Amino acid sequence: MIAQALADGIFTGAIVALGAIGVSFTLQIMRFANFSHSELITWGAYLALVFVAFAGPGTPTGPFTFGWQLLAAAAMAALLTGLAAWGVDVLVFRRLRRRGAHPLAMVFAAFGAALVMRHLVVLVWGHESRFYTRELQIAWQVMGVKVLPDQAFILLLAVAVVTVLHLFLAYSRTGMAMRAMAESPALAQACGIRTEAVIRTTWIVSGALAALAGVFAGLTPQLHPEIGFNLLLALFAAAILGGSGSLPGAVIGGLLVGIAENVALLFVNPGYKGAMPFLLLLLVLLVRPQGIFGEKGER
Repeated sequence: MIAQALADGIFTGAIVALGAIGVSFTLQIMRFANFSHSELITWGAYLALVFVAFAGPGTPTGPFTFGWQLLAAAAMAALLTGLAAWGVDVLVFRRLRRRGAHPLAMVFAAFGAALVMRHLVVLVWGHESRFYTRELQIAWQVMGVKVLPDQAFILLLAVAVVTVLHLFLAYSRTGMAMRAMAESPALAQACGIRTEAVIRTTWIVSGALAALAGVFAGLTPQLHPEIGFNLLLALFAAAILGGSGSLPGAVIGGLLVGIAENVALLFVNPGYKGAMPFLLLLLVLLVRPQGIFGEKGER
């Protein structure tokens, strides 16, 4: 049913969009593809699991499978993952930047960091799948479409997070500095902007968003060590599709990727699901190489 596939695609796209925002920021501000971003998603999901192990997911509130404890765990995981992302920058990427490393060297370093982070997850938590909660829930019927209450909550919370981030980028001094860095790091530095402070904020915000994407992905339906890796290609497809450095572009790109993956299941073998975002990406870039919201002439 096409309506059900579209609805499922929107819920999936909301999660992809949160992760794609961080990828987009890194591409535009840091000027390299951070392939370790997917592992920040995994770490965020598992850090939330640590808090849930102590406090539990909470007594289910209304139709949802969790209580306020899981939301508190997600908030703590976002904070810690943001700091972890900054820590990776301090240990790896900042040292390479100061040595004038080529962007390709940064990409290889990101691959190395991703492998280390992924194996640490397996070392600590193992390979088996885990659950935040095992509560069952009854799907809502909305105009013939089945919607799980948890999915609706995730979508609304994702919209709220993106709205707050938009206001932060548009009206705060730090947000404007980040946009200036995205346009031209050299010019931003010449204007007195503290570039290292902007870079630190970029990593913390990107890591926090990645953690929320991981928690949301793990909530429906389960958590496993490959949760971030499985989203990696979709994240980059969404970021490039929307236009590097564009917040609306990352959001729209994420929604389009989610819809493409789920609608494709109606017509092709599920094994080809992962190829759909790139087919969509190819079609869009043939018409608009800079992405949907990208500006002409940007690198």
